[in-house]
Amino acid sequence: MTLETQQIAYCDEDARLNGFLAVDAARHDKRPGILVVHGGAGLDDHARGRARRFAQAGFVVFACDMYGEGITGRDAIVRHVMELRNNRDMLCRRAQPAIDILSRHPQVDGRIAAVGYCFGGMTVLELARSGAALACTVSVHGSLETPRPAKPSAVQGKMLVCHGALDPHVPMTQVITFTEEMKHAGVDYQLIIYGRAMHGFTHETATGQQAGVAYHALTDARSSAAISAFFGEIFE
Repeated sequence: MTLETQQIAYCDEDARLNGFLAVDAARHDKRPGILVVHGGAGLDDHARGRARRFAQAGFVVFACDMYGEGITGRDAIVRHVMELRNNRDMLCRRAQPAIDILSRHPQVDGRIAAVGYCFGGMTVLELARSGAALACTVSVHGSLETPRPAKPSAVQGKMLVCHGALDPHVPMTQVITFTEEMKHAGVDYQLIIYGRAMHGFTHETATGQQAGVAYHALTDARSSAAISAFFGEIFE
């Protein structure tokens, strides 16, 4: 394969955003697109690395930018994350231009999956709850709570949630509430709970940076295999 990457500038109203496209340039056939939504640190090496992995697996991948130019430094990022958390319409609107970029890509066949990590996990679940046209949604160590639970038949595609059993930021009470929400909404979903895993278990540099956040290599590998199998089911 010939992995080709490209930074793409785009906008959400007045916000200037910079996303990351990854694709196998040796292929010219149509295939599904994957939206990758970054964690709290923004569009970083982790998000770009996951985008490369999905591109190597044969997808057209776009890692979006949920923050935009000028949102730098911990304080500014925290304020922006809280603004998005408190305004779920804005959160979903910020992701939509990235979905549009994938939809317009000449090699995307119309099917789009959304994969989010941490903050991105919350984002993709909110997109699914809003009725976004997604073939499937994958949340990896993301928040499961929401101020507006999914209504029956609102979620269009299937869903996979990968959760660490030791995650103090997403406690089991939140997990139970989520399962009740999915039951009420009639969603075809899978929830995998990994023992010994805390929050951020796919972030190789996470250990020691924040309480309750740590990389866990085995869970990273297991969840990656689960996502691959899930995509195999959706896109067979």
